[in-house]
Amino acid sequence: MTRIVVSRRRLLGAGACALTGAVSLPGAASAHAEIVLDAAKDQLIRKWYAAWEQKDLGPVDALLADNFTFSSAAGDDHISKSVFKSRCWETQINFIERFELEQVIGNGNDAFVKYLCLTKNGKSFRNVEYLRITDKKVEAIECYFGAQSSFPSAVSGGQN
Repeated sequence: MTRIVVSRRRLLGAGACALTGAVSLPGAASAHAEIVLDAAKDQLIRKWYAAWEQKDLGPVDALLADNFTFSSAAGDDHISKSVFKSRCWETQINFIERFELEQVIGNGNDAFVKYLCLTKNGKSFRNVEYLRITDKKVEAIECYFGAQSSFPSAVSGGQN
């Protein structure tokens, strides 16, 4: 079996939406490397998003590696676990009702998740995130929302 290695940057350069669309087409992925995420990593990803619904930092923190980093289009460049907690968790958790995972795809330690986030006041937005998983923990997340107006707090307040 030939293994095709493509950098995340190059893959993302094609656009996360194009990747999601291509993977969802029957037979499209088979023309290249098969995109399969093992069951344990898929379950870990689903636990990650479900943990946000509990509004308890403990289960979220337990899923993050000690060296966890978070990056986003909003100026977060590999911020640490502690900065993520104060900048992302504490400012957004009270706006989130739940996540509906629409696509979870990946290979090895890499996964892309497309989700619909529903806010407590009935509004919603979609997002794509890249997760790197090592040693049964989330080691890194790269969030690909378009602008600050797609934060849960902004969507809830009607700033979109």
